[in-house]
Amino acid sequence: MSADGSAPPDGAEDPGQLFLDMLAAERGAAANTLAAYRRDLDDYLGYLAQAGIDPEEAQADQVRAYIASLEPRGLKASSAARRLSCIRGFHRFLYAEGYAETDPTAPVAAPRRAKGLPKILSVAEVDRLLATARERVEAAGDDRGEARAASRMLCLLELLYATGLRVSELVALPRSAAATRERYLVVKGKGGRERLVPLTDLAREAMRAHVAHLPADGSWLFPAESESGYLTRQAFARDLKTAAAAAGLRTDRVSPHVLRHAFASHLLQNGADLRIVQELLGHADISTTQIYTHVLDERLKGMVRDLHPLNDRDDYIEPGTVSS
Repeated sequence: MSADGSAPPDGAEDPGQLFLDMLAAERGAAANTLAAYRRDLDDYLGYLAQAGIDPEEAQADQVRAYIASLEPRGLKASSAARRLSCIRGFHRFLYAEGYAETDPTAPVAAPRRAKGLPKILSVAEVDRLLATARERVEAAGDDRGEARAASRMLCLLELLYATGLRVSELVALPRSAAATRERYLVVKGKGGRERLVPLTDLAREAMRAHVAHLPADGSWLFPAESESGYLTRQAFARDLKTAAAAAGLRTDRVSPHVLRHAFASHLLQNGADLRIVQELLGHADISTTQIYTHVLDERLKGMVRDLHPLNDRDDYIEPGTVSS
């Protein structure tokens, strides 16, 4: 049987099955992978068969037309891109094995995947999260264990919202960070690139208060009994959910990365330059930072409304009239 479910002519080889056999034999594709490829290939070959086109004779325009037909059928761009990947592999196989003279998928671009907007918290929601963390510190009283846990969480929150650090950078801060007299931290991020991250007074105070609860020795600002010796990302994310619930926030909307998003978005809302935010976040390419530009829409509208001279209706003179 051919991959599209029809029987190949007598003596003819089924290129679809040969392709799947190659994936299994040469690339060690798992059964689930082969089943997914078969479903994708069946659909594509069925489309060609309805148009009376042999796969060996398919052209780029026909591949594009097939990919374009997927969206009206409800497939997302990510699913269409996965299907195109299967089709590319199939046609490259046909070309490499001499079944086809060209690879029609070479000039076909993958569907553009829409970038999802990052989840963010409002300034009021972040304020509530921080206020609740401070209240927990005050309520701990003489309970050393609770005071230690509360001061650690407040320190983590103040630092994360003040700096926009990646969670991996945050939890791995050295203990010496709390002793700095500078108003910034030197952070080594992805690719070993160093950057300066400004510190707020509240963040510096939270670090000093947190260190007071730590043992006298130790290398890390957030020590823990883990393989690395410091707090794991997973443990912080779990504790942050608890802090969010205590603040009356939906826990599915709060994570360490969401607070990093809030840091960037709130800076942009208040007039920060995109290039500066890029540097603070440690993005090598500004295109990564540009996902936050959606938060500028309202600010830009407000600027036009408030600053454009023609929007001052009291001073605006209609054409053809004379002011007194």
